[in-house]
Amino acid sequence: MFSTETIYEVVTFSVGDTKAGTKMGKLQLKDSTDESLLNCILWEETLNRLDSKLFRSGNKLRIVSGSFNEKYNNCLVSALELVEEAMIGLSEEQTKQYYEGILSYIEKIKNEKLKEFLNKYFNEHEQEIKIAPAAKLMHHNFMGGLLVHTLECCQIAENIADTVFQKIKRDELYAACILHDIGKIFEYNVDTESGLIDYNEDFKKDWITHSQYGYSLCMNNGFKIVARMIAAHHGRTEWGAIIDLDEKDLEPYVYIVHHVDDLSAKFGRNNVAMLK
Repeated sequence: MFSTETIYEVVTFSVGDTKAGTKMGKLQLKDSTDESLLNCILWEETLNRLDSKLFRSGNKLRIVSGSFNEKYNNCLVSALELVEEAMIGLSEEQTKQYYEGILSYIEKIKNEKLKEFLNKYFNEHEQEIKIAPAAKLMHHNFMGGLLVHTLECCQIAENIADTVFQKIKRDELYAACILHDIGKIFEYNVDTESGLIDYNEDFKKDWITHSQYGYSLCMNNGFKIVARMIAAHHGRTEWGAIIDLDEKDLEPYVYIVHHVDDLSAKFGRNNVAMLK
């Protein structure tokens, strides 16, 4: 039953266009008492009255006024109240910790050409890398989320290489984990005041996906194996992969980054509050 005392946590938020040409907000909330999800709609009039900072992932909100369906799992929201503001992203200390963690994996690479390329790229794009999210909605969707996701992928890959795929070349594996989502530093725009994330329309004019960016970056610099791992990391072409893992006779190494990426996305520390 609806109660104005129920506290919800913001899971995802996005704004789209209705058939009538007006704006419509889609807000997914999680009930703090039983972890159930509530899908909410906000019409343009409501969006115009509310501060966009309310919708930051992790914020704790109270629904002041809204119309629920019979099952109380959908709501047309007309008023919200902020109960507790979430962190925008990583703290300065956390940013340093995760960034240096990734650099430590670059140092593990023995191929001097590949190591030099990665160090140069990270030096040139350090600030963009430090604030980039790993996604707009799905996972690690906060400032610094790309750092967390990338380091998780490196750590998972290292454990896999230690146990299952001991013959794989770690240089290429670590590099693919580090670069598989690097295009996201350009794919997203981040409002550093509100923490809200949106797509960079200019990126879409030049690149199909961040996977294409990473693949091209590696191919143009002579790192074919790394490029192929990145090309397959989305698994299926309909999910944005360049190499579909349903293809026959693929090299075994092509599959690894896809599964590593998927594990971090599904089980990693998605909300910045989980890093405390």
